Parts: sequence; structure tokens; C-alpha cells
Amino acid sequence: MEVELRNPNVVMKLSRLGSFHQSKLSFLRSFLKEFKDWEYKRDLFELNEFGYGTAVYSFKKDFRVYSLICFANELNEKERSDRVIATKWDAAFVLYDGVPSKKDIDRLKKEVPKQEVGRLSYKELTLSRANKSVRVFDHVVKRLSEGNQPDIDLLSKVGYLYRTTAVYGSGKFGLADRFRIKNRKEIYGPFRLEMMLVYFVRQFTFDQVNHVAKHLNPRKSVSLDIEICRNLGIGNSTGLGMAPFIVNHPTLLNNWIYARETALKNIREIKDVKIEDKELFKICLKKSIKNITSWNTDSEFQQRKIKSLLKDLNKFIQFIDNEFDFSKTFPFNSIYLWTEENLGEECIEYIVSMMMEPFDYIVNPLINQMSSEEEKYFNIPTDRTVKELREILEKKYPEILKIDFSKKENNQNFWFISKNKEEPRLADRFEEKGSDLEQPLAIARDIKKLYEALSISKNSSTIDKFLATNNNLRHVVRRAFIIEKFPYSEIQDNTIGQSIIPIDMLRLKLSFFGALKFDPRSDKWLRICMFQGAPLPEELKNYDAHWVYNSLN
Repeated sequence: MEVELRNPNVVMKLSRLGSFHQSKLSFLRSFLKEFKDWEYKRDLFELNEFGYGTAVYSFKKDFRVYSLICFANELNEKERSDRVIATKWDAAFVLYDGVPSKKDIDRLKKEVPKQEVGRLSYKELTLSRANKSVRVFDHVVKRLSEGNQPDIDLLSKVGYLYRTTAVYGSGKFGLADRFRIKNRKEIYGPFRLEMMLVYFVRQFTFDQVNHVAKHLNPRKSVSLDIEICRNLGIGNSTGLGMAPFIVNHPTLLNNWIYARETALKNIREIKDVKIEDKELFKICLKKSIKNITSWNTDSEFQQRKIKSLLKDLNKFIQFIDNEFDFSKTFPFNSIYLWTEENLGEECIEYIVSMMMEPFDYIVNPLINQMSSEEEKYFNIPTDRTVKELREILEKKYPEILKIDFSKKENNQNFWFISKNKEEPRLADRFEEKGSDLEQPLAIARDIKKLYEALSISKNSSTIDKFLATNNNLRHVVRRAFIIEKFPYSEIQDNTIGQSIIPIDMLRLKLSFFGALKFDPRSDKWLRICMFQGAPLPEELKNYDAHWVYNSLN
């Protein structure tokens, strides 16, 4: 039996994309698997009694070394902010290519805490900063210094000691350009260096809190329990700055989604499922409920999503346990078809993620296909005809071509870069000024404009001639020829419409990162947790691929 890949016009709707969850394809999970055999070391740890100072951590294998340099600073409470425009943080970090010398560390000590205004070099790969969850950090220090472990309930609600407020790479602020490192096999997968940085930061938070507690009470203090460490991750505050990424990187987006859709297709095509694979699927599924019930959010929107997900998931588990026969042929195809008939989008996509857990032989080859050499697809085939381009639009954007952009509700918003906050924002076109500075993120509207322009152009006319008089549409002409080859490269929704929920765009990207505990603070930004439940560095050699379900609070 051959199963069709799911229709992009269904999958690429924002409500569907915003229902994605972490899976074995997620970058932090594949990163840990790839680096489990690397030699981990804490090379330097020079912190004073208050936890301020410098630390260095490294991964080494053969001739390659990656080192994280940490600078922990004293920070006045009034100066602590998660905003991009902040200028001071509790800690700043840089991932260094190789082994840093004392001279390197001294140079970086001056520059890294400055973040965006610092001067970095090609030897530095990624840059980040983070703030304490002060309430949790201070609680842990106090309890450890008294010889006790911290309150598990408090830690469960938050899930981390620190949260990052930005992670930069790919040539920003003087960091190494991607071309310098793109051929390294060990970091070919997406966001490998960023994941490495965050993983090291997580370990630093444990070492720092133990250090401060010990200095506070040397005779009585204890170290944070390993099980508790394992159940803490790194938090992250993410806003609209993440949204343009998935619009501006169509081939990369396609490769992420295509890998996921291919995994689903191949799993649905398994004729006979082994008993052990069936059992592993059910075990991971039931353990994962603990994850959902641990989400702590004040967002009514997210609370409704969690409630709906739990209701549907319990319905699904009852179906699997009491009604479904795994001995039938193509069981996962039957399961998937049942979910589409009986469950909401959030739970459908949750189960799609869960289906991957038993099948390394299907998932692992796809991980290596999730990067993209985007520059290969930048050129426009100018010898193609107007007729060919119009047919591509009709085939690939059928729903978008139906949108009437003369209606106010379909043209309600615009994207811009905030001068004060230095990051993308979404504003009401009819209530706020600044639409003349609109960013080119209204792809649906521009596709419609392109189609209308093509409709009054000569069929046999070539694209170079069309662009000579329609150069303002060049960016969507390029996208149309990209989607011809990459079916999942485009969000099939209106990103400036009245009904847009921007957080769906953030959820999409964060699901591929491997985020847990989605906690929206509005429809435009949220907090998440990364690496919660992950093995500690010294445990990596005994790596358990299903760690995300084994030890979550």
C-alpha cells in the first residue's frame, strides 16, 4: 500500500502548524543523539562566592573541539529585563571554535557581555545571554545551603533556573559566517551550535547554584540532586522576532516539514508492526501526558488548547486500549485516519509526533535532510513563461488566490521593525502609523498581486520581460518557482489578516527546536522550556532516545 503525502494546502495552514509538537526530528533531541559520544569537560570554573566570574565547558572528538565560555555578572534587579533592547543580563555566553587561550577569554570578557554592541570574530560561533528566574534560583540556593533539596512543586511549575533571551549565530555581530563551518559533518543538521550552547548553559546553571550554596554554608550545604537537575531545562522568552524566519527561509521550512510528512507517510505504510514497537508507542504516549499536565500558564488561549488536547488524548488512548487491533495490516494508517475523523488538529499533530518514537530506521535518515543550501534556489528561471508561472500559482496557492484583499479584514495588519524595541512587530494598518515601513512578509497578498499582474500579461511572454515592468513582484516570483520544487515551503495562510494568531508561527519553529511547556504571555510572545528531562553531560554515553518521556515533571 502506498500512502500519499499530506496535502500542503492542509498541513501549511497556520492553525495546523501551530499545533505541532516536539518529536524525534526536533533539533535538541537529534543534537544530543549525535553528540552523545563526544568527550565532555568543564575546563574552567572561576566564580566568586556570589557566583560571578568565568566558566568554560567543552565537547571534544578527534581533532574537533567546541567550547562554551560563560560570563556571570552581578545585576541590579531594576536592570533585569527579557527584552531584546536590554543592555545587561545575569550571564552572557559565546560558543568558541576550538580551545580558547587566556588571551581569548580576556578579549571576550570585554566584548561578550556587550552582546550586540560587542566586537566578535570568526572564531566565535554563537552568542547568547540569559537571566535568572530569581525566585527559583534564590529558593534553590537557600534550600541547598541548609542541607535540603528544593521544593519540587515550585521547580515543576517553572522548569528552569535561567531563561535565555536571545541566541545568535550565522555571522551576526562578527560571529563566524555559515560558509566557514557548513561542511562540518557533525554540525550539518539545523541549529546544532545553538542547541549545543543552550545545553552547556543548562549545565552551568546547575554548577553555579551548587557553587553559591556551598559558599553560603560550606559545612552544611548539599548539591542539587541529579534527578532534580535532569528535570530542569533552560527557559526561553520568544517574541515575534522568530516569525519572519519561517517566511524568509522557504526551502529550509520545506525540508523541516517534508521530513515530518515523509516520516508519517512511511510509518503509515508499515504493513505489520512489531509487538515491541506497538508497546513503545503506547508507553511513550501515556508517559507524555505528564508533560502536558505540567504546563503552567495563565493564558486562557493556551489553557483551552491544553484542555482540548487532554480530552482528545484520553479519548485516543481509550480507543487504542479498548477498540483497536494492532494485529491488523497497516495499523498506523488506520490510526491516523481515525484521528482525522475524531480529533482536533492539536491532538492529531501530537499523535503524529508520537508515532515516530519506535522507528529510528525511518526517522534517522530524514534528520540529515533537514538543512538547506538556500542560495542554490535564489536565481529566477527568467526563460520560463508567464503561462507557466500562472499555472504554478493556480496549482500551489489555490486557497490564497481566493482571498479578497480589498476587504479590510484581509488587509488588517502590517509587519514592521520597531525602532524602540529593535525587533519585528505586528500593527493594525487602520489604527496605527508606519505602514509605509511595512516588511515584505505579506506573501499571500503579494501572490495575489502577482496573479493579477500575470492575468493581464501575454501567455508566451518570458519572465525576464514580465519583471522588467513588475520588478516589485520579483520576491514572490522567486517564491513561486521555489514552491514548484518544494511543496511545503509556504505558509498557506494570510499573515496580515484580522484573524491571524502570530503565536502559531512561533509554535511551529519552536516545535522543531524541541520546546516544551508552551506558555503564551499574549498572542505575540511566549515562554518555553528546552532540554527538560534531558540526560546530563556525564550521562550521554548511556543515551536513552526516549528521555523526553522518562523524567518530566
